[in-house]
Amino acid sequence: MSSHWGILVSDPWLQNQFTQAELRSLKTHFMSMRRESGKLVIADLASKMSKLKVVGENLSEEERASHIQDLYPNTDEEVDFELFLKVYLKLQIFVNSRIGSSPRNSSAFLKAATTTLLHTISEPEKASYVAHINHYLAQDEFLKKSLPIDPSTNELFEIVKDGVLLCKLINVAVPRTIDERAINTKRLLNPWERNENHTLCLNSAKAIGCTVVNIGTQDFIEGRRHLVLGLISQIIKIQLLADLNLKKTPQLLELLGDSKDMEELMNLPPEKILLRWMNFHLKKAEYKKIVTNFSSDVKDAEAYAHLLNVLAPEYANPSTLAVKNPFERAKLVLEHADKMGCKRYLTARDILEGSPNLNLAFVAHIFQHRNGLSALTKQISLLETLPDDTQDSREERAFRLWINSLGNSAYINNVFEDLRNGWVLLETLDKVSPGIVNWKIANKPPIKMPFRKVENCNQVVKLGKQLKFSLVNVAGNDIVQGNKKLILAYLWQLMRCNILQLLKNLRFHSHGKEITDADILEWANSKVCSSGSQSRMGSFKDKSFSDGIFFLELLSSVQPRAVSWGLVTKGVTDQEKTMNATYIISIARKLGCSIFLLPEDITEVNQKMILTLTASIMYWFLKHPHEERTIGTSDSESGNQLETTSNSTLDDSASDSSVDENGNM
Repeated sequence: MSSHWGILVSDPWLQNQFTQAELRSLKTHFMSMRRESGKLVIADLASKMSKLKVVGENLSEEERASHIQDLYPNTDEEVDFELFLKVYLKLQIFVNSRIGSSPRNSSAFLKAATTTLLHTISEPEKASYVAHINHYLAQDEFLKKSLPIDPSTNELFEIVKDGVLLCKLINVAVPRTIDERAINTKRLLNPWERNENHTLCLNSAKAIGCTVVNIGTQDFIEGRRHLVLGLISQIIKIQLLADLNLKKTPQLLELLGDSKDMEELMNLPPEKILLRWMNFHLKKAEYKKIVTNFSSDVKDAEAYAHLLNVLAPEYANPSTLAVKNPFERAKLVLEHADKMGCKRYLTARDILEGSPNLNLAFVAHIFQHRNGLSALTKQISLLETLPDDTQDSREERAFRLWINSLGNSAYINNVFEDLRNGWVLLETLDKVSPGIVNWKIANKPPIKMPFRKVENCNQVVKLGKQLKFSLVNVAGNDIVQGNKKLILAYLWQLMRCNILQLLKNLRFHSHGKEITDADILEWANSKVCSSGSQSRMGSFKDKSFSDGIFFLELLSSVQPRAVSWGLVTKGVTDQEKTMNATYIISIARKLGCSIFLLPEDITEVNQKMILTLTASIMYWFLKHPHEERTIGTSDSESGNQLETTSNSTLDDSASDSSVDENGNM
């Protein structure tokens, strides 16, 4: 077996069951077991698996031995790593069948999706998501024959198997994320076309902020319900919370009152802003409690009754606050919401049970429909005085999404605020360069003492210098203080280091030679030239390729059926350039490139983002043998002709938690 982490297992199905981090951990356990006795046989597994999660915690050695013997009667059979993984998975399934799981552990808005086999799904949540899909995609020409979906069945999990619905749902949440010309929309898709749609979906989901570290294309093909719902819930959450920022809703400045701390409000995550908005109105209603969550604090429905009375007094029912039965009060609250025209995301029972996902969705929809805030001229003019940092905002967004795609311990809502304690930066460094961090001197959150944060950030700076970053006159305290310019500069060098290291690891013929920006530029030009084109990129800031033609030729050269040239514009006008840029990004994601740039980064030729795009395409090309890039047919009705094998984008599309296997840019 190769020692290279990218090919730990050759079985595509097994690759899809684990993240690369999990595979490495299990490989370590396996090698340790085998070293003890020189070899490992079936009979050894029951005792040696006692330290593994799930199976070691929930099964006795006798139970493990009995179940393994039922599955593999030949106890003298030698165990290789792939057989070890299969036994481990079957024991997990056995545990699942014995103890089940509470619906409260299901994938949720407020939790990252996970492949843990003990997870189940919440039927009320499924019904709510189905209602959302039926409402927002009802007019879609391709999906109209499949909608409405019956929430009482498992029809949803069948419909998502071709990947089209999920791609369309992403575009509802964040319009124009996916160029629909890149979606395979035949009525009958072959396996490669389905895989392409799922790859496009997963890479696009990461690009809008979803956490998909443990989800692969095979999960959709097999209809793994908790993973499908986990992703759908995140997409819907992003849609519902889209307006909870000052750019989209400047009226939120009213929440500041007499306070002038606009920076604090701008840096709050959407859920916190929603809670602040709710408490702002509850204070008007003289409600005595502070709502701190979307579960226990709202389950008696009293807060909802006060909130709706403030927002829509014309529909207020005096009985709502007078009734003593919480269930009856919850029903009256929902009647009030219906009269307001607010789409219902939950039932009275869901309120009483404190479902955080559904309550969050309910409150977010109320905000979207009627936020009760005023557009005060003074506040809006105050917002307009802020410096225009469009470029910084775009880079912050790209770096934030990249970091979140790695599966760190904390989700980052704002890099200038959430990285200041140094912990997530250390985690990211450890994934870019495994083993580089000295965890013995690192301070894990929550960190109360400021000097502990400085200690973490000092190590961040020290390791950056070790990786040859340009950090002249930069100290750990600069990160703790939230110095935007320095943080952006550090993150760019960290992202660039990541992709260069990935390329170095794949270029076996280079014998460990360091990869440079010039190497990437030379590779791109040579690929386009080999396809017969005269186009050439002078540098990553060459304004001549703002029309996108060079990158379309590059994509076509690495995968001849990637681009449908009949859909490409001449790239003369700004609109034509944007259309080409959107198409480039979707085609690259459909191949398996995990990228976080925007169309504007191509049309305006953002040097940093252009480098990451080129490097990601190069990484994909070097990672996949020629035969994998030429398999398949090209009969898509939508003109999409890219074909890959079902396992060709495994590591890229699954967004593994290990950076050294991702290609994330």
